[in-house]
Order: sequence, then structure tokens, then C-alpha cells
Amino acid sequence: MPLFYRQNTRAYIGPFRKIPFFAVLTVVTLGVLYFGLPFVFKTSYEAPLSLSGVEAVLAVEATPAVVHLPTPKTQKVIYMTSCVAGTPSFRNDLVKLIEETELNSVIIDIKDFSGTLSFYPKSEALKEFVSDRCRAPDMKEFIEKLHDKGIYVIGRITVFQDPFFAKRRPDLAVKKASDGTTWKDYKGISFTDPGSKEVWDHIVDISKESYAIGFDELNFDYIRFPSDGPMSDIAFPLSGNRKKADVIESFFKYLSEQLHPLGIVMSADLFGMTTTNTDDLNIGQVLERAAPYFDFIAPMVYPSHYPPNFNGWADPNKYAYEVIKFSMDAAVKRFLATTTPVQLLGTEPISTTTKPLLYRKGVWNTEKLRPWLQDFDYGGNYDIAEVKAQIQATYDAGLTSWMLWAPSNRYTRGALLPE
Repeated sequence: MPLFYRQNTRAYIGPFRKIPFFAVLTVVTLGVLYFGLPFVFKTSYEAPLSLSGVEAVLAVEATPAVVHLPTPKTQKVIYMTSCVAGTPSFRNDLVKLIEETELNSVIIDIKDFSGTLSFYPKSEALKEFVSDRCRAPDMKEFIEKLHDKGIYVIGRITVFQDPFFAKRRPDLAVKKASDGTTWKDYKGISFTDPGSKEVWDHIVDISKESYAIGFDELNFDYIRFPSDGPMSDIAFPLSGNRKKADVIESFFKYLSEQLHPLGIVMSADLFGMTTTNTDDLNIGQVLERAAPYFDFIAPMVYPSHYPPNFNGWADPNKYAYEVIKFSMDAAVKRFLATTTPVQLLGTEPISTTTKPLLYRKGVWNTEKLRPWLQDFDYGGNYDIAEVKAQIQATYDAGLTSWMLWAPSNRYTRGALLPE
């Protein structure tokens, strides 16, 4: 029997019972040098090993190591849907775009608006969540190919927007206040209750599975209470009477406690106006309440998503540069501040006699800010000039990283610098 196998096999040194331990170590070392990494060797002992050569059995299980690329200091990212990830011809076009331009990263849907998964998990409990609509059966191998090209891979997980889980577990869903049935937004999409610990654990389980197949970073979207629906007839039984911002920050904290010790890099998508508003926008999102728990914060500062007359601009679509610059300047200022009017969990005001109340906060590295920029036509025409203007505004705000969102997955090549 050979000593080493590359895939999921065991190598036993049982027959060689009188070999001194240093000889065993020599063989193991030579094996590693011959086969190289990546291997993860898990050793189990059926009898104690000793330098005197007392009978020993060394069982070495060799399993392929999962490689995670280090996070680029400057990240230039495009988004890929699960449908495109499962379509080799389309996804190869995007990989080529990354290779031929300044792009260096891609963010791929793991769990999208449907609540279903884009790859086959090992967990039996999660297998029923695999999409029958869009998926990439070879997701692990695809990630490996991206890594071979030096491309950093982020996995996007929609959190509380989840009609699939809400249908299977209506007891965990957001409810109609009128009759207790499952609430839906104007698109007919239901949400899970952000206060549900079972939902939190479901997200943690998906996150661990995703990291285990090679995703370098996990990005969390729809980490909020729902909006854009019949809000006068909505109830959150599992969140109770707690403030929305408290519920959402509690989830952020739990997510960080569960995933950061595993070495998982985490990012959070927030509404663009969290950069300029200090209230929770009635969805539970507050910039200062998210920043401590994530490695990156990604405000979705799409100009088309700002209301008319925002900051005096009748049509924010016509001020793409200005919207991004104004918003990200505000975010940078709040990151560098040492006080905030926002009360984080467990904090007390500096002084109860000062109005408005102020709370101490740490100074956060502004490199944590990585905005989502608009590369799709909605509310206006977004072509080379508009996309380049947003990128320049990001730089002019003192930031270096950005992400481009195009639901079509067709990006404006002319706005990107060549490799």
C-alpha cells in the first residue's frame, strides 16, 4: 500500500512496527516534499508513538486543502449571478473581462433573492435548498480555476429576503398584522423575521459550507427589515418589541462571533443613505452599528436609488459623480470620528446633559469602505462617462476599492482600465 494518496484516502504504517519514530518523520517529510501542498494531514493515533520504536500505528488521512486567496489591498469587483455562474460560456466572458482589465475580483451569488443555493452543499439539512432554477454544479472547481488566475472570489448571501425558507417555515416568516399569514412585498417576495435565532443559524450554516468550498469572502445582503410593501399590515412576532436597529445589530454581532474565529472575511451591503442618515431608515440599518462587525462595508450608493431632490439634486441620476462623492465623504467622516449620535449595543452616552446625546466610538480604517457602484440603466443612461465618474468619485473620497453591479452581468468595458 502506498504511503500517500491525494484524495480522501488513508495511509497506514501499521506493518512497520519497529521503525524508529525519526524514520517515520523522514518518510512523511519526503512524501510532503514529493507531492507538495495543498494537503491537510490529519493524524490519528491508534497507539502512542515513541522514540524507542514501541509498536505504533500512524494513520494519516490526506484531504485536499481548500485555498483561500488573501484579500487584495485594492479591490475592483464585478457581480455574477448564480445563473451566469452555471453557464460556462457566459461566465467565461466575465472571467476574460477580469483578466483583460483592472478588475481583480468577482462576487458570485451563493443564495439569491429566491432563497435557494447555487451549489451542492455537503450538509444533508441544506440539500433541499439547492436551486432547481440556477446553480453551478461545479462551483468548487470554478472557484479553483478563478484562484489559479489570481482572482479573488466573494460569495453573496441574501439573508432575510428568503421566500424559500419562509414557505417551508412559515413560523419564522414576517407576518401580516391583520391575519397572521405570511407577508409579501410588492414583488410578491416574502422575508424571514430578522429576530429569529433559527434563521441566524441557517445563515451561519450556509456560510460555513460556502467558505469550505473556497469562497475567499462572504458578503451579506438584505440584512434588514423589509420595505417596499404593504407596511401598514406587517408584524414581526419573533423580533417582538425590540428596536429594529437593535435586532439587526444583534444579528451582526452573532454572525461575527460565529464566523470570524474561523478566519472568514465578511462584508455587509447597506442602503446608500446609511452613509448620510443616522436613523435606521425604518429597516434597522445604521452605519455605525454594522462597521464593528464586518471587514468591509459596502454602501449601495446607486444614484438611481436616491429620491428626487436628495441634497438639492432634482434628479440624482444626472449627478452620478456628486452622489457618490457626497455619500462616501460622509461615510469616511463617520468612520474617522471618535464620537457619534448613534447608540450601539451596550454603550452609554458620554454626557446626559449634552444634546443631542453623543457616544464614544472607535476610529475605523476607511479602507473598510467599498461602495457598490451603478453599471445598469435605471432612471438614466449609465455608460462609460457615468461609470467612470462614480469610480473617480470613490477615489476622490479617499477610497481605493469598489464593486460594480449590473443585474444583466453585462459591464461597461470602456469604463475600465486595461490590464
